Amino acid sequence: MKTLTRRFLIASLAAIPLARPTKAALVQYILSGAGTSVGFSFVLSGVAQSGKMPIQSADIQVDTDQLQNSRVTVVLNVAAARTRLPFARGPMLSESVLNAKEFPTITFKSTRIQLGPTGRISEGATITGDLTVRGVTRPVTLQANLYREPGSEADDLNALSIRLSGALNRNDFGASGYPELVADMVSLNIRAELIRMT
Repeated sequence: MKTLTRRFLIASLAAIPLARPTKAALVQYILSGAGTSVGFSFVLSGVAQSGKMPIQSADIQVDTDQLQNSRVTVVLNVAAARTRLPFARGPMLSESVLNAKEFPTITFKSTRIQLGPTGRISEGATITGDLTVRGVTRPVTLQANLYREPGSEADDLNALSIRLSGALNRNDFGASGYPELVADMVSLNIRAELIRMT
């Protein structure tokens, strides 16, 4: 992924729109497959491990006038998840963990964005949304950084890159199998390149 100029533009994806008399100026964005990955990490027998899960679909709408009113829904393909250790993939997808056969997708739907302490997007942001895993929905909050292409104008939002990071307790979603081998916490590291639809 090419280097991008840091600009915590985020009011990135998603929030419940505030009541306003006029309609939000929502603009549709699509994901660039080349620059997008959903990474996760976990501890197996005391050793850090990692993997990736592909995005099945995404609906990204950015309010270019009030970025905090933007919203996103992302669906992940559980069955196509991979780990760096091939033998760990089967247990991860098994009934006692992700149960990929019965629940083949994971869904994240944004609900709120909170900017820095003075309300400036340059100070970073958090994005909160509903995460559904194994049919169980829980709120999660991710740290969000948004960047634009180097050399672009300050108001040029045609191509953006976002990084999201956070963690969750797998037991909160019933994915509690192999507790003697796998730690409870799972870290998320998501990178996505967004392209404005014309």
